Amino acid sequence: MAVTKEQVLDVLAKVSAPNGTPLTTARVLSDVVVSDSKVYFSLTVDAAAVKSWEPVRTNAETAVKAIPGVTSALVALTAERTAGAAAPRGPQPAHVANQPRKPAAPGAHAHGHAHGTEREKAGIPGVDAIIAVASGKGGVGKSTTAVNLALGLRDLGLKVGMLDADIYGPSLPKLFAIKEKPETIDGKRLKPIERYGLKIMSIGFLIEEETPMIWRGPMVMSALTQMLHEVEWGKLDIIVVDMPPGTGDAQLTMAQQVPLKGAVIVSTPQDLALIDARRGVAMFKRVNVPVLGVVENMSYFLCPECGTRSDIFSHGGARHEAERLGVPFLGEVPLHMTIREKSDAGLPVVATEPDSPHTKIYREIAAKVLEQIKGGASSGRQAPKIVIEA
Repeated sequence: MAVTKEQVLDVLAKVSAPNGTPLTTARVLSDVVVSDSKVYFSLTVDAAAVKSWEPVRTNAETAVKAIPGVTSALVALTAERTAGAAAPRGPQPAHVANQPRKPAAPGAHAHGHAHGTEREKAGIPGVDAIIAVASGKGGVGKSTTAVNLALGLRDLGLKVGMLDADIYGPSLPKLFAIKEKPETIDGKRLKPIERYGLKIMSIGFLIEEETPMIWRGPMVMSALTQMLHEVEWGKLDIIVVDMPPGTGDAQLTMAQQVPLKGAVIVSTPQDLALIDARRGVAMFKRVNVPVLGVVENMSYFLCPECGTRSDIFSHGGARHEAERLGVPFLGEVPLHMTIREKSDAGLPVVATEPDSPHTKIYREIAAKVLEQIKGGASSGRQAPKIVIEA
């Protein structure tokens, strides 16, 4: 029997807020989303009350997980500032996002920059390296590039996983033609779905394709953390993370909470895309994540009939930008019907056309990425320091 929203609310009515009132009447509960035995909701409280509400969040999550038929529950605690409180600057932990900023500690720089204490980031047991594939804007073919890059790394003999971190627009279910739901292990950890030798996890596996993900930033961060640390990845050489476009919560969460080996930036050649690509490079540098290189996607068009080349979106802009920014240029991927058709069909070109010229390009990009990782681009990297600007 399917779990209903009413069942969840009935259970939450038995969970007490810090003042003793039922959670369902405390005016902190978001809409409850139930999808295929997975439950999602958030609690929005005043920042000053975060500590007293954290046990409530835990109790609510435990109570919902105990409902027969529920396989997992995601409960995020969102802390809002009270009126007149100073706006926070710099990355904040997921469970205390938007908490008021504390006064700078003694020794803060005179010009308003204070460096927080460094902290070890928890890696994923059994996973040697994690890299992010990102773009400054949408529509540049980042997800297709990420998938074929992962397959190219697989072809180099690595054990590879993929995480779809685009919470609002997950693409991996479509790009791999995955319809089934992931299994759970002991009801606590998710088992990745395997395709073409890759271990794959996406929020898109847990919700219906047309379900809108109307989530606040802290819920996004909590979901990413769970998909990284509550998935049975096993022994992997590398996880490729398909990031959402832009420079928002997901990117900051990855930079804060995950020991990233580096980031690959995907852009098209035209000026508008390159402006956003610069922001992506600058953001990862700002949080001390090495930029492994830039890929120019849709670099040129090859006519499938006559083989004529046309530079539809200009050409060479990403290479020039990489040189200007002092980061490696990883390669050019053409705009070609085969790549598009294979991606739409869930049959990535590197996996299904291993001898094609397109596959050769992706493998060369993968080899350059691996060279950057092994070459120590990120070896000995310290955790990023939090920068607080006055």
